[in-house]
Parts: sequence; structure tokens; C-alpha cells
Amino acid sequence: METFTRNGHTFQRWKIGASTYTACMERGARLMRWELDLPSGRREIIHWPDDADLADIATVPGGNLILFPFAGHCCADGAKSAWSDAGGVVRPMPRHGLAHQGRFQLTHATSSSAGALFHPDATARESYPFACAFHVRYTFGELALECELELANLDAQPIPWSAGHSFHFRIPWHPGLSRADYTLDIPAKKTWRHSADGKLSPFPGVPRPATLNDPALNETIHSKLKSNTATFGPKSGEEDIRIQLGDDPIPDTWASLVTWAGPNKSPFYCIAPWMGPPNSPGHKNGLHWIPPSQSEKFHVSLTLA
Repeated sequence: METFTRNGHTFQRWKIGASTYTACMERGARLMRWELDLPSGRREIIHWPDDADLADIATVPGGNLILFPFAGHCCADGAKSAWSDAGGVVRPMPRHGLAHQGRFQLTHATSSSAGALFHPDATARESYPFACAFHVRYTFGELALECELELANLDAQPIPWSAGHSFHFRIPWHPGLSRADYTLDIPAKKTWRHSADGKLSPFPGVPRPATLNDPALNETIHSKLKSNTATFGPKSGEEDIRIQLGDDPIPDTWASLVTWAGPNKSPFYCIAPWMGPPNSPGHKNGLHWIPPSQSEKFHVSLTLA
């Protein structure tokens, strides 16, 4: 592992065979970029904008955002960016939670892995007032990436969470192609949209596979997965990327893959594996509870075919 400093921020870099990974583990535990060296040149797998400002890392559209304790928007009693705890207390909760813009402590770093512990500030503790330890861990391979989130309950009461990732994949990765030349296959029985009031609305009719320029994929939640693996890549069927959500062959009913596209000329496409859909504390679907003195993990892997 290589460590370097730029503009007052510390970064980590790993070179694993043909792959190079760059992260800023202390700021949001953000894996920023994954690049692959090929005979034809360097290919970016996970996109990071060259002009990104880490002083406002929460707004940077790139890398892998860590979404904790809840993914997406939360709503409570008609209030946006809020959630209601088990006692009925309404607390603030920013979109995608607290970790992607938070401070982390690097807990370990090896030639092929890294881990970090979330250090909530006073604002985060007001939003999520539980004694707990939230860890983010990455394992880097030449053609694969493993990501593990773990929440340990150090409190005297059960604590809720429904975390996730938001990967900004480089699209297109071939010159002269567009999103229309790439397809995505998610083995979902149900698809949903998330309304402004926090409710889930059925959204049928998403094709399988779908081309990445299909508007039916934008801001869509895919659940009731028939297997734990989704694939996307060129229509030729070559160079696919596989996303595996969890370790069970069939994930939990409400485990979700969320698809989102920026403007058509954006150089990325988001495919986000989540423990549950947005606003899980509101509708309870995909909300996980951890008993005192227990912990739970959420594991995701990416593989280049």
C-alpha cells in the first residue's frame, strides 16, 4: 500500500496486479477509484472526477458512497430528512445517512485490504444516539473487490440499521459507445419508486435485461431478488461486471439494488446494493434490528468477468 497527501488530505493506493485502487479512508471511508491496466490502455471501473473537492466530499459524484445507518431519503410524520426511533422521537437524518460525509479512523491497512471505524460527531450522535461501532472493510483483488459493512451494538437496547453502497461505475468504458450499448440484468421480481412522502410505489414493466439508457431504470428500486448476482456490460456479452449482494444464494426479500443515472453525458452510472429500500425506518421494509452485544455484517462483492 502507498500513502500520499494532496491538498491537506491523506490518500491510500493499492496496486494489485493490473488493478489500482485509490481511497481516502479517513473521509467517508471513500473508495474513490478502481482502474484496470489493459494492453489497450487504462480503463476506469469505478469513476472519480478529477476536479473533485474533498472539502465537500458528501457532494462528490464518484467512488463508492457508504450509506449508514440508512440508505436513501428518510421521512417521518411528514418531515423530510428525518426518522422516528422506537420511542417515537423524530430525529434528523440526512439523505444517505451520516457516514459518507463523516470522519473515520483507519484501523488496518495491508498490501491488499483496509478497514476504518466511523467516528460520529455531535450532529451524527443527535441523529443516531446509540452506542455502537460501525466498521467499513475492503479487500482488493486483481479482478475483484469485496466490501463489508459491520455494525456492533454496544448499547443496552436493540438498534436499527439498513445500510448500503452507491458505486459510481464508469459508463461507457469503450470509445465511441454510449449507455445504449450497455445492458443491465437484475433478477428482481419487484420494482419500485420512492415518493417524496417516503412511500414505496410499485413500478412494473422494467425489462430484463435493460439497456442503461432506459428511463425505466432511473431511480428504481429492485427487490425480491431471485439470486444474489446482477450483471452489466456491453451488449456483446463480454467484459461483464458482476455485483453480488450478500452471501446467501437468495437475499432477504427486501434486499435491494437501486439504479440511478445522472445526466446523459455523465461519465458514470450508479448501481447501489442496499440492505433495504429507502426510508426503511418509516415503512419498516428492509429494516434490520441488532440485539445488544450482537453485531451484523453486510457483504458485497464486485467481479470483472
